[in-house]
Amino acid sequence: MKRLMLNCLLLSAMVSIFSCKNSSSEQSINDSATTATSAPEWIQQGNIYEVNIRQYTPEGTFKAFEAHLDRLKDMGVQTLWFMPIQPISKKDRKGTLGSYYAIADYTATNPEFGTLEDWKHLVNTAHTKGFKVIIDWVANHTGGDHRWLQQKPGFFTKDSAGNFVSPFDWTDVRDLNYDNKELRDSMTASMSYWITQSDVDGFRCDMAHLVPDDFWKDCIADLQKKKHVLMLAETEKASLYAAGFHATYAWPMFHKMVDVAAGKRPAFALDSVYSFLDTAFPASAMYMYFTSNHDENSWNKADYGTMPGKVHEPFAVFTQTAKGSVPLIYSGQEEPVLRTIQFFEKDVMNFSKYQRAPFYKKLLSLRNSNAALATDASFKKINAGDSTAVYAFVREKAGKKVLVILNLSPKEQTIVLDDTSLHGKPYNLFMSTSEAVSNKPWNIEPWGYVVYDYR
Repeated sequence: MKRLMLNCLLLSAMVSIFSCKNSSSEQSINDSATTATSAPEWIQQGNIYEVNIRQYTPEGTFKAFEAHLDRLKDMGVQTLWFMPIQPISKKDRKGTLGSYYAIADYTATNPEFGTLEDWKHLVNTAHTKGFKVIIDWVANHTGGDHRWLQQKPGFFTKDSAGNFVSPFDWTDVRDLNYDNKELRDSMTASMSYWITQSDVDGFRCDMAHLVPDDFWKDCIADLQKKKHVLMLAETEKASLYAAGFHATYAWPMFHKMVDVAAGKRPAFALDSVYSFLDTAFPASAMYMYFTSNHDENSWNKADYGTMPGKVHEPFAVFTQTAKGSVPLIYSGQEEPVLRTIQFFEKDVMNFSKYQRAPFYKKLLSLRNSNAALATDASFKKINAGDSTAVYAFVREKAGKKVLVILNLSPKEQTIVLDDTSLHGKPYNLFMSTSEAVSNKPWNIEPWGYVVYDYR
């Protein structure tokens, strides 16, 4: 969904706009000693690739996308996240084709993309090739002509005049009322449908913080009985971990990276985000790091505008190697597609060169093979140069170690590594060779990066 810039100070007020968003039930989750089910093991060193089916091929279908599976597998992609695959409402539709997030039927496929059998075939083929598959889930609202509006009007929030409510400026959707017990059961059953019918491996939950925590707690517990699924929340809300989510969005870090890329903040400003996360979030929290996604690309010109040209590269390295990171690559970033991809119209990406694919392949391969990049691996900041420009750190786990050095500035920087534990002859990931590392000074190019694998 197009993301409004909700900050922590406004979140509670915005959540309480609708009567269905019950803050007292959320507080009970926060105060409980509930321990959420641990994340599936496969995501610990995994990654996510966001699939925009509509724009991915001229056909814009499940069948057409299947032709890309082998090259994505070769690039190292593990988990495929599909933007909503359900039919899009026609009432109050935005643009010609409408928003994926204005859903007309939770348990059907968008006929523009293909049939349920086409979807099952895609998921089965992906599984056969070793992928995991998660789907987008829009629990906060439906499209303007969802069948529940006629069949179950009590499922929806209404104003004092009895009219259905559209949250914020999202005039193409209608807000759901989670005070209604039957709605809760129906929503959980709808999510379960995609597990039982097509064996999906998890859900990316749109605007998850706008739905009561206690719903998520009950829903996720029920889903986990059917399959150990990954639960990813589009949120910055820490309490959703207690409700059963395994990962949230790294929005605070993304926005800080954008500021650093623009020269508005020094490299060490990234540490302030870690200070916040370490204080506010569970130690086991995982975060989906990114340099672009469908929202940031469509509305804010990421990454071609926010991190243009070579500027993108050190930040992409950071997303793949950062503390607690489950890295995301958005459709087209491997090409790269250097423009805004339209949200409500047909706008084919036109793959042909895959110029960034080798870059991503190196990072994804290292992450997959080296436990030092697992979400629970240790993280230690390293003093390697001017802290306003150079950001360096070490990740370690199970006897494995990775050193990352990033020049987050447009000027050449001098690197000095005084820490003797880092001296030796590690493998330089991007040079594909082992090289000597000592306390001898050396220079790193503007927006340069080095990843050392201590094998």
